[in-house]
Amino acid sequence: MSKIIKKIGVLTSGGDAPGMNAAIRAVVRACAYYKIECVGVYRGYQGLIEGDFKLLSARHVSNIINRGGTILKSARSKDFRAKEGREKAYQEIQKEGIDALVLIGGDGTFTGGMVFNDEFNFPCIGIPGTIDNDIFGTNYTIGYDTALNTVVEVIDKIRDTASSHNRLFFVEVMGRDAGFIALNAGVGAGAEEILIPEEDLGLERLLESLKRTKRSGKSSSIVVVSEGDKIGKNVFELADYVEENLPQYEVRVSVLGHMQRGGSPSCFDRVLASRLGVKAVELLLDGKTNLMVGLLNNKVETTNLENAVKGHHHINKELLRVSDIMSI
Repeated sequence: MSKIIKKIGVLTSGGDAPGMNAAIRAVVRACAYYKIECVGVYRGYQGLIEGDFKLLSARHVSNIINRGGTILKSARSKDFRAKEGREKAYQEIQKEGIDALVLIGGDGTFTGGMVFNDEFNFPCIGIPGTIDNDIFGTNYTIGYDTALNTVVEVIDKIRDTASSHNRLFFVEVMGRDAGFIALNAGVGAGAEEILIPEEDLGLERLLESLKRTKRSGKSSSIVVVSEGDKIGKNVFELADYVEENLPQYEVRVSVLGHMQRGGSPSCFDRVLASRLGVKAVELLLDGKTNLMVGLLNNKVETTNLENAVKGHHHINKELLRVSDIMSI
């Protein structure tokens, strides 16, 4: 028999993503709607260990749906990786009277939740919050759409400079293990080439592509590079290699970095976060645990946390084909 849920804790962990605040708001207000208490856990799993809690009402989350980052702060906790740390977290949870947890984050966050559920049989539901969109079991993660829009806007501005000075720009975007941002933003911004970890273009093919671009009459080019791309050791070495072999190009590098994480979330991310936050609370009230909520074919669906972590969200091959056609 499932235990009765009277108080739910919510935390954000790992890298921040636009829309996390919207998800927190949804969890808090869904709890208020169903007349149960909600506790905010500050600084992720580290806050869980240290008992850094605050009771949240519907009014505490007013005017945060439009804010980037996370009001609950985020941290990566080494202590939680040890059994002693998790036992301390469980003691603090028991002391506070928390009956279940909503975990907002990525695969590292969900892995922690799985271990915690396994050791203490403690109900946990995950909400995917990461700009990388690399979580299995959802078409979109919270923050991905906003990050894409940020990247496209910046590349549009870089293109103005590239065109004015007849330059080749390498623009590095986030995506250490997955090229979703690079591929989609590259197509959206009209990049001449897109380099992602999933597809090894190769140095010679890249050079040939850039030569073809030059012959076609283009005076400037944009190459979008995912930070996890395997062609060069880093984007700067890649740019040096191209400049040495294609001296007709004046090459520049722009690393977008953490600006991709910040900013007010898009409408899509706000709506997605609201839908997933409400569903997470309802699943816990229905006695469900060890699941992640996600969006599949515009329907809110659930995936086992283990599958969410270990499953592979494949790159869109059709979009790769479109990218090749558009770069002619």
